Amino acid sequence: MTSDVSDRKNTLRTRLRAARRRGVVPSMAAEVLTAVDAFAVSPGQTVCAYVASAYEPGSLEMVEALRSHGLRVLLPVVVESSLDWALHTGELRPGAYGLREPVGPLLGAAAVGSAALVLVPALAVDHSGVRLGKGGGYYDRALTLSTGPLVALVRDEEFVPSLPAEPHDVRMDAVLTPGSGLVRLPL
Repeated sequence: MTSDVSDRKNTLRTRLRAARRRGVVPSMAAEVLTAVDAFAVSPGQTVCAYVASAYEPGSLEMVEALRSHGLRVLLPVVVESSLDWALHTGELRPGAYGLREPVGPLLGAAAVGSAALVLVPALAVDHSGVRLGKGGGYYDRALTLSTGPLVALVRDEEFVPSLPAEPHDVRMDAVLTPGSGLVRLPL
């Protein structure tokens, strides 16, 4: 990672986290079902999602909306420096970094490849599909194994014209915001 790009990303992360603490946290329960319909994901198919942390778009209500829609929902589990996945059956436990994780057996990192849709947390997304994450690289490493559409969830003001990018950054196929709904990328 070049120092200039790294510095720009870190500055953006600091600014975006501060703005999130002042804003309303969108549940995204209805919005994710719009994405499910737009990508023709049928009951019984797998969706990778996440349980939102403080100030992050999304909610447990969002995850339950997916399950209520008849979808098989996989949630991430942090294992050392990578993401593994487990089926969400309704029970969560405390995990790494203060995250909540499913209690079921781990399915392996490659389980993300079985998903018909992958919902991805982000601090920001740009019009070309560049996603700014929290900086650990967990999702960038995991998403290289995905074959389904990648949809980042952000607030409306976090969908921006451009972001600094590096070769390892995995591009999103769409962004989902409370105000604009689903926007396919790149624009």
